[in-house]
Amino acid sequence: MDKRKRLRYGMVGGGIGAFIGAVHRKAIALEETADLAAGCFSSRDEKNRETGEFYGIAADRIYKDYREMAQAEAAREDGIDFVSIVTPNATHYEVAKAFLEAGIHVACEKPLCFTVEQGEELERLAEEKGLYFAVTYTYTGYAMVKLAKELIEKDEIGDIVNVNAEYLQDWLIDEIGGGDQTTTKMSVWRTDPEKSGISNCVGDIGTHIEDTVAYITGMHPKKVAAVLDHYGMDLDLNANILVEYENGVHGVYSCSQVCAGHLNGLVVRIFGSQGAIEWVQEEPDYLKVTKKGQPEQIYHRGTGYVTGRGAELSHIPSGHPEGLTYAFANIYHGFMGAVLKSINGEAVEKADLDFPSVHDGVAGVRFIHAAVESSKNNAAWTELK
Repeated sequence: MDKRKRLRYGMVGGGIGAFIGAVHRKAIALEETADLAAGCFSSRDEKNRETGEFYGIAADRIYKDYREMAQAEAAREDGIDFVSIVTPNATHYEVAKAFLEAGIHVACEKPLCFTVEQGEELERLAEEKGLYFAVTYTYTGYAMVKLAKELIEKDEIGDIVNVNAEYLQDWLIDEIGGGDQTTTKMSVWRTDPEKSGISNCVGDIGTHIEDTVAYITGMHPKKVAAVLDHYGMDLDLNANILVEYENGVHGVYSCSQVCAGHLNGLVVRIFGSQGAIEWVQEEPDYLKVTKKGQPEQIYHRGTGYVTGRGAELSHIPSGHPEGLTYAFANIYHGFMGAVLKSINGEAVEKADLDFPSVHDGVAGVRFIHAAVESSKNNAAWTELK
């Protein structure tokens, strides 16, 4: 039997005009190893059909219901190999479960689901069925984040003694005070508990901090002390969180969607006994490394001194900026590579699994719940469980 060289994938959500669905499609296209073959793009029939037709999907593979899609594609000889789930938070669990039960690999937007129990069920299903499950925590896909991880593993800054990270935005500043003055289309569901779950700000961007720090350092939060600010809204718009990691090191996370003048300000600073590393998402091709008693060094993506995964997953020459879509592409690079190897009966090595998994998704849900519980209890230290 000839080995497959390309994959077929389907998408749930991501109708024409949807921001994140388009990012996923473009990222997958950058890898040039998968073709969009099926979809259930919208709950609105006209938009669903319009999207499918625009992308050249056969009429019988434009589905009105994701359950029907999972069952039908699993039964086809040329069915999809994986599904990309880009719907609002409330449906992640049910959609992912349907495709896992049908034996189809899954890539899903974060947060993974609403409850820890749901996450653990998805984790169990994926393991039982031998399926790969990626959760698109975007920032671990950046080449210089991978370099930061490599430098820390090589003990370049010594033992980690402190972490300081922030993710500041201002796009929901008009939501302060609640009422009828909500301004953005996206905020309609982001700030709705029925669609977003128990948290908006921490669930949306705070989990990005948690996952990016965990990826770079290998350190996972043990407990948190958090204050979440709602400003009259049902869900949080701002949060300040003290973190204690499993190894006893402490850190501070700050995330906000009401900080005027900040667009997408994820900054991660890792401080060690012999130096520090800093990465700024809005300048993703650079990594600042400072050794104790030495001037700071700036590493540039795409240069000869950048090695390892940071070099392997650098797409274009230095000086030509790589951004969000390339980071998504790098996540799909690992995920789709593992799926393709699995289909072809090839051994999947540890290096092939360099993408955020369902395990990371569950960790994110635990982090959200602990932060919310802590805030409800006057910022009491709260264990992740």
